[in-house]
Amino acid sequence: MHPLLVNLGSLPIHTYGVMIAIGFVLGVLTVKTLAKRAGLDAERFIDLAFWCLVIGFLGARILYIITRWDYFAADPAAALRVWEGGLVFFGGPIAVIPFAIWYLRHYRISEWKAMDVLMPGLVASHAFGRLGCLGAGCCYGKPTDSFLGVRLYSELVESHLRGVPLHPTQLYEAVALLLLFGGLLLLFRRRAFDGQVGLTYFAAYPLIRSVIEIFRGDLIRGFVIPDILSTSQFISIFFFAVATFFLLHRSRRSGRISAKVSANV
Repeated sequence: MHPLLVNLGSLPIHTYGVMIAIGFVLGVLTVKTLAKRAGLDAERFIDLAFWCLVIGFLGARILYIITRWDYFAADPAAALRVWEGGLVFFGGPIAVIPFAIWYLRHYRISEWKAMDVLMPGLVASHAFGRLGCLGAGCCYGKPTDSFLGVRLYSELVESHLRGVPLHPTQLYEAVALLLLFGGLLLLFRRRAFDGQVGLTYFAAYPLIRSVIEIFRGDLIRGFVIPDILSTSQFISIFFFAVATFFLLHRSRRSGRISAKVSANV
């Protein structure tokens, strides 16, 4: 764990902030590239991606503050120290979705096409964000005897777990997200209907997150059913169910439209 990447005189450069910045840039570049390939207004999507990333970051931070209310109530200024880490991912989509729907309808852009362009960029940003979490020492795993275990000494880690080998759940998720990123890019080139890429993300990520949650050791993320069903797993069930429903619905609809076109040829 290296929370401080480098110290430029009196200016500390934190690993978390650097990873967030890299993810932000990569996400925006991905969105720009895919928008051009889809024949959409790339500049409009750059604006949308920028605001989605900003609003998503704020939403994820606010949900994290809510989950650690006692800590932030005692030290309100800590809410502004974002370089120390501390995000709950699902706070991002909850904040972004209403804004994105308004933006797309305002500029008369198909929500389904937009999802296909935006989601790969989100995944790229998220992957680097998780590497930032590893540097900061948040979102850590349970104790392990595996050779993969990492020792964290951050104040974000519960005192009895500091210096103990822990599952590097941040790294697990980063790798899974990079694989998902590659898969979505391949699917983008072969998509059968608008929304397929975006809906695949919303179905796949909840599965990834639910598995990662099994190895997580930071209890502050909250549980719906103590020690059985975490808050993130509960939210994952909802996202997975809705995404799967629309995937099946739009796939069947696409198949029916293709059949009608073939019959009329």
